[in-house]
Amino acid sequence: MSRRALLPLAFLAGVLSTYYYFQKFDRTPTRQSVGLHQPTRVPDRVILNWNGDPTTTQAVTWRTSVDVDQAVAEIAVAEDGPLFVDNARRVAAATEPFESDLGPAHYHSVAFNGLEPETLYVYRVGDGEEAWSEWLHFRTASTAAKPLTFLYVGDAQNDIFSMWSRLIRQGYAAAPDADFLIHAGDLINRANRDAEWGEWSLAAGWINRSVPSLPTPGNHEYDKTDGQGLSRHWRPSFTLPENGPAGPPPETSYFIDVQGVRIVALNSNEAQQEQAAWLDGLLADNPNRWTVVTHHHPIFSASEGRDNPELRALWQPIYDKHGVDLVLQGHDHTYARSNLMTGENVQNGPAGTVYVVSVSGPKMYEVQDAPWMVRSAEDTQLFQKIRIDGDLLRFESYTARGILYDAFELRKRDGQPNELVEIEPESPVRRRPKE
Repeated sequence: MSRRALLPLAFLAGVLSTYYYFQKFDRTPTRQSVGLHQPTRVPDRVILNWNGDPTTTQAVTWRTSVDVDQAVAEIAVAEDGPLFVDNARRVAAATEPFESDLGPAHYHSVAFNGLEPETLYVYRVGDGEEAWSEWLHFRTASTAAKPLTFLYVGDAQNDIFSMWSRLIRQGYAAAPDADFLIHAGDLINRANRDAEWGEWSLAAGWINRSVPSLPTPGNHEYDKTDGQGLSRHWRPSFTLPENGPAGPPPETSYFIDVQGVRIVALNSNEAQQEQAAWLDGLLADNPNRWTVVTHHHPIFSASEGRDNPELRALWQPIYDKHGVDLVLQGHDHTYARSNLMTGENVQNGPAGTVYVVSVSGPKMYEVQDAPWMVRSAEDTQLFQKIRIDGDLLRFESYTARGILYDAFELRKRDGQPNELVEIEPESPVRRRPKE
């Protein structure tokens, strides 16, 4: 058969492939499933964030029906028995009316202040009468540079409750001592589809209620259809630091210092120049031993046609200048990880930063092989466990079945670049068969 005769078949195959994807992984929530996400007096979408010093503060956000207009939270130091309730103090919540495609709701938030470092607390949220959440735990951070463990995931985005739930729960099973979670954007697929935000909350469940989340917005948190920009859900759903630069929306670009690590979240969707100037100053005055940056769009892309040369030219020199250790990204729906890199798009730079692109949901793209990649994967849902202890950072990437797929260590050396030590993975390279 001639090549010309094959063209219609190739076109048909592409159409069928696209149809298959949208049928499998891009379904609009059904009327029945949408009904599951209507608010009631009982708190739902409860989530912990940090918006201040993680040693002495903790923020919590939740949603109810509009019937609850004076919400509260209660908090006490955790005890082995139930008598902690006698010492619980009540904190009034700030309440924000919200209108979505499912109708009206109220979002509530509380910032607990004056807490003791390294202390296990128990809290609940509710209407102050009968409609309460369960009592839940969180632990404040240490004032010292003690060992720190956190999880990082890329795009959840599609079929969130159906196919992301097992991934995030497996992540918690692998790191039950996680101090926080980083979400590198595209938590949902349609910025203002309320049911998708409901799925995201249900998938993580009580993990969100017990482990603080540090999300950064992806392009799917932006609504390109109605010109509204950042999702209307973003700020009501989270209570994040407002210590970022002027330019991007508040609570989309911020930083947290925790136990000797500076975590910087950037909004790669807009105001990139303003964030560059702010980041340069922020990292010039950084007392922490380690620096981790997260944003959605990769500095080095893992998929064809998705390169970001303007972003790379703007932000990578700042990473090089200030010795950023690790950059955690999403967007490309593949997995790819670099060696130590600086300046040029090469695999084995003399020193520099490790760049990672990862995906946690079911939407998958092909990897475009490039010299910067040390390890890559296709069609694989992954979560990453990162532990920092003194001068050692250990990075582990696991599949949804809990199989170690990639791992390395970074070792700090005074007056010298980090040393990167590769760790033999348990899984072979996962790539699509070549036709």
